[in-house]
Amino acid sequence: MTDVPIFDSDAWRLTDQERQLTTQARELGETRFADRASRYDREAKFPIENYRDFHDAGLLGICIPSKYGGHGANLRAYALTAAEVGRYCGSTALTWNMHVCSCLWSGAVADDLEMDRVVRERHHETRSVHYRRILDDGAIYSQPFSEGGSAAAGTVAFSTTAVRCDGGWVIRGKKIFASLSGSADYYGTLCTELQHADDKPSRSNTLYLAVPAKAEGVRVVGDWDPLGMRATVSRTLLFEEVFVPDGSELLPPGVYFQAASRWPHMFMTLTPAYMGLAQAAYDFTVKYLRGELPGAPPVKRRMYPTKQLAVADMRIMLEQTKAIWFQAMSEAGPNPTKEQVLRAYAAQHSVMENANEIAQLAIRTCGGQSMLKSLALERIYRDSRCGSLMLPWTAEICLDRIGREALYESGENDDA
Repeated sequence: MTDVPIFDSDAWRLTDQERQLTTQARELGETRFADRASRYDREAKFPIENYRDFHDAGLLGICIPSKYGGHGANLRAYALTAAEVGRYCGSTALTWNMHVCSCLWSGAVADDLEMDRVVRERHHETRSVHYRRILDDGAIYSQPFSEGGSAAAGTVAFSTTAVRCDGGWVIRGKKIFASLSGSADYYGTLCTELQHADDKPSRSNTLYLAVPAKAEGVRVVGDWDPLGMRATVSRTLLFEEVFVPDGSELLPPGVYFQAASRWPHMFMTLTPAYMGLAQAAYDFTVKYLRGELPGAPPVKRRMYPTKQLAVADMRIMLEQTKAIWFQAMSEAGPNPTKEQVLRAYAAQHSVMENANEIAQLAIRTCGGQSMLKSLALERIYRDSRCGSLMLPWTAEICLDRIGREALYESGENDDA
C-alpha cells in the first residue's frame, strides 16, 4: 500500500511545484531509501547511493534558482520535500539539509538581502560555479557548523578563521559534528575573516567558503559511533593552513551576518528530517496495530481500547506539530515580525521534542517487538532523540528565547 502524503496537496493548498517535489521524494523514499536505511544505520555509513538517486532525479539542485537550471524551490517547498525523505531515512534527510543549505542560502535567501550592484554581480558569478558542479557533476556540499563553543548558537564569532592572503584565504580551525565528513566534495565552511592573524574576531565578518575536500590541509579525524543519526557520519573536520582561492565564496563577505539577523527561518532547515520521523513513528504504529507491517507477524492488535487511545494521543500531537510547523515555514522570509519569530522558535521546539515523544508513545503502544532492530521503530526512536540537541536552535535555546523575547521588547531592561 502506497503511503499517503504527510501534507495532502489539496487540504494544505500546496503549489504545483510542492505537489510534484513531495511526490517525487515520497516515491524515492518508499522504493529505495527505506530498504537501505537499516544498513546505513547499522554500519554508520554515509548514504551515498541515495545521493546518486538525488542527482539522477535532479533533487541535488532543488533550491538552485531556476535560471541556473535548478528547481528554484523556496524554503517551504524544500522543507515539505525533505520531510517526505525523513520518514524513510532520517540520516539522509538530515545530511541533505547540509547540502541544500549551500544552495538555499546562496540562492533565495541571498536574493532577499541587500548588496550593491558590484557585489551582487560578483555573487551571481561565483554561485553559478558552485551550482554547475552540483547539477553537472553531482557534487555534494556539506555545512560544518559546530565548534564546541557558542559560535554555532550565534552569540560569538566562529573560532575557525580565514586570513586574507594573495588570491584568497588561509583557513585554520576545527569543526565538530561535521556531517558528511569524508563524503562531501566541498565543505561549506562558516569562518571569521581576518585581514591579519592577530585581528579581533567579529561575527559581522563571518565568511561562508566552499573548501574542497581534497585541498591540502583538510583532515577528517576521530571515530563516529553515536546513538542516532548514525549515517550522517559527522566526524571532526580539521583545517590546517588550508588555502582556498577567490571565488570560493558561497556568500559575499558580511552577507551571512545579515542573513542571520534578517532571515532567521534559515535556521529551521534541520526540522524537516524530524517532521518526517514523527510521521514515520505514527505510520509504524498504525500499520503494526492493523497487522500490516512488513517484517512483522500479520496479527491485529487494533481492537484494544488502550491501543486506540494511544493512537489518538499520537495523532493529536502529530496534527498539532504539523500545523505550527507548516505555518512557520509559510511565513519564512526577510524581516519577519516578532510574532513570526516567536512562532518559528515554537515550531522548532515542537517538531524536535514531539518527534521523540511520538516515537516513545509508539514503542509503548506497540510493545516489546517494536524494539527489535529488524524493525524501523527502534531506529526512528534513536534518530528522533537527536533533534532537540542540534544547534543553532536547540530546544533549550528556543525556550530561552521565547520566554525572554515575549517579555522584553528590543532594548528593554529592568534597570531602574
